[in-house]
Amino acid sequence: MTVAEVSSVMRVSKMTVYRLVHSGHLPAIRVGRSFRVPEQSVHEYLRDSASIESLDRP
Repeated sequence: MTVAEVSSVMRVSKMTVYRLVHSGHLPAIRVGRSFRVPEQSVHEYLRDSASIESLDRP
């Protein structure tokens, strides 16, 4: 998926996706000057972040 597609799925800005990629929280492959993020990685990130949020709630 492109950064734009990921940002649409996650409902965040493209800059947020770039930050996640550069920090290593979201794995991506560099293709030329752009990044491609495996769709499975996006779903895993969303699932993991949702489970962390549920742990933070009392």
